[in-house]
Parts: sequence; structure tokens; C-alpha cells
Amino acid sequence: MTDQKITLYGAYWCPDCRRSKKFLGEQFVPFKWIDIEQDKEAEQFVLQKNNGKRIIPTIVFEDGSFLVEPTNAELAKKLGLKTEAKKTFYDLIIIGGGPAGLTAAIYASREGADVLLVERSGLGGQAGITVGLDNFPGFPEGISGQEFSERVAQQARRFGVEILQAVDVERLAQENGYHEVYTSDEKHYHSKAILIATGASYRRLDVPGEDDYIGAGIHFCATCDGPFYKGAKEIVVIGGGNSAVEEGLHLTNFAEKVILLARGDKLTASQIAIDKVNEPGSKVEVRYNVSVESFDGQDSKLKSIKMRNKATGEAGELHPAAAFVFIGQQPNTAFTKGYLEADQSGFLLTGHDLKHVGNAEALPFETSLPGIFAAGDARHGSVKQVASAVGEGAAAAISIREFLRRG
Repeated sequence: MTDQKITLYGAYWCPDCRRSKKFLGEQFVPFKWIDIEQDKEAEQFVLQKNNGKRIIPTIVFEDGSFLVEPTNAELAKKLGLKTEAKKTFYDLIIIGGGPAGLTAAIYASREGADVLLVERSGLGGQAGITVGLDNFPGFPEGISGQEFSERVAQQARRFGVEILQAVDVERLAQENGYHEVYTSDEKHYHSKAILIATGASYRRLDVPGEDDYIGAGIHFCATCDGPFYKGAKEIVVIGGGNSAVEEGLHLTNFAEKVILLARGDKLTASQIAIDKVNEPGSKVEVRYNVSVESFDGQDSKLKSIKMRNKATGEAGELHPAAAFVFIGQQPNTAFTKGYLEADQSGFLLTGHDLKHVGNAEALPFETSLPGIFAAGDARHGSVKQVASAVGEGAAAAISIREFLRRG
């Protein structure tokens, strides 16, 4: 993660500002957000930088340089992210730089495989934005997700893994017996084998107003966006599982009060997390049996949440500074749809869950197409934990070694 100090000048109604905020957040790049419509000095600064023109986003870097309405590619270049590989052919291409992908890269490259890892966001996946990993073996005092991810990425690079960031994979194909990986920047790479370790993303509520205020009051990452609400009177967290409870507790560092809206009549998080919520003096208030019905806003920013108690039918409304949504996950496998077999939710089927054409048995972690493997949260049957993702990455690398050995 870069240590550059960045200030992003924009406005909540500006779609390019939201895109730039999203990009920086995905790359785990810390930045300061200033709404020029709420800060006249900031507005004058933008006018000065742009020869009297009010152009946003204007992004200022620590060295005094700045970019105006940059594309994601321009931002990636400025941040020093590597977006183009040295070659076009590799023994193994790993798609996804979370714990599973990075671990597989370490195992495969250490045994001599030529490995390219492609990641669209910041290295570490969801683990990278986790405040603290308290249940990963070997760290009795815990370790931050960011530090853990940086250590694993450093280890992968030490063994010669080539890593691309801010690069999205659009589709896969086959040509002349090799696998093809096509990226969003109109490049493509060839390999003998592929590992899909793209993880999963948080689901949306799909209620009126949600799409309108994503990035403008509605968020899916407390670590990324929580600091913007320091001093807020009230923040809402939607969900009742581990992520919702743990991120809700984290958000108490910024807001005077966090209201947790759970659909069920109890929380489904770990008992340790629930106990923290119930501690005397906790800043988290839990409301049960709540169904969120819509979001509303003003001046392109979230202002209210309409909800209903499922048990009593009573309607209610909240006016938080922000809402964070943690209601489960969906796999980041859209680029494989129709190409690889998956379950109804899109998680990839592997190993004993399927048979290859001609009833040839798949290797462990191998998908429906020989030579393409899957590990971690994107795989059907995975348990969605950092420690298990690391184990799956190592095991998948061993299966890939066997596949490459067979030639």
C-alpha cells in the first residue's frame, strides 16, 4: 500500500469523483476527501488549479502535483502500480491477489513455475481491509489485515511472482491448447494453467435509492470509508453476521453511535463479537427484525433510511450520516459465466463436485475445464475464512503442479 498523502477535491453529485474515490479505496490508498460545495476555500483552490474552471475531481498529491478528471489508468500510473506484464506467456496465471491467490503464487513460484498474478484492487482482498485478524495462527496479539497482506505480497515477490494491480479480467478463452486471459485494458496473456482466486464481494440490498447513493452515504467497506465520518452523530450498519458486527464495532471509532439493523431476531456473528456489542457502555445499538425498504437523499447525498419492523409491521425512519451494508457475499466470477460450471449463486464447482468431459475425474480444486483451478471465497464449498483461504491456495498450487507435470 502506498504511503502517498492524497487530497481529492470533489462533490457528492459528481460521478467521476465517486469513481476516483472507489478506485483509491479499492487500492487501499489513504486519501482526504473534501467536498468543495461545503468548503469555499477548497472551491477557490480548485478554481486556482484549473485556471478559473471548476473541474472535479481534482486530485492533489504529496509532491504538489495534481490530476484533473483522471482515468483509472492515469491514477494507477501516478500511484506507481504495475499494470502491464513483462511477457505474454506464463506457466500459471493467478487471477486474484487475496490470501488464496498470493499463497498459491508463493508455492508455485518457489517450485520453479513462472507465475503472473493479476489483481483488480488492492492486494489482500477483503483480508486487506479487515481491521484486525485475531484468529490467524502465529499472531498471538493479532495482526492488521493490511500488514498481513503486505507481508504475504512481499514474500510472493521475493520468489519472483510478477504482480499486476488495477487490472480487471474480462474473459477467458482457449487457443492452440493454451489458456487465454483477456484484460479490460485490451491486453491478453497465455498460460498452461489458471487459478481463479477472485474472492467475493458484499451483496446489495436492491431496494429503491441504493444505487443512487453508493459512494455518497452508502458504503460496503468500513475501513475504507469510515474515517470520512469522524465526528458523526449516528451511522447505520445493515446486517447481523460477523462482518456487520465487527465493522459496526470499528465504526464506533468515528461515530458517537452505531445502529445495527438485523433482519432476524438475533445476531449470527461469533459470540466474542456479540459480547463486545453487549458490553456496558457499548456505542452499538442493535435493532432486530428490521427490513430496509428504501434510501432517500438530498443534494445527491444520503439523508434517510426507511425501514419496517417485520414482527410488528411498524414503519420507521433513520437519518444517519452514512449506511454501511454487510448482508452476505456474492462471488467475483462474472467473467467465467457460461465458461465454467458454477452453483446457482455463481460459486465455481471444483474437484469431486463435478466430472470432466468423458468422466475423467477432476484434480482437487480443478474446475470443469482442465487446467483451470479455483480456490478461496470464489469456490463452491469454501468456508470464507482467511486461514482456510491460505490453505486452499497451497493445496490448489499442489494440484496445479501435478497438472503441469502431466504436461
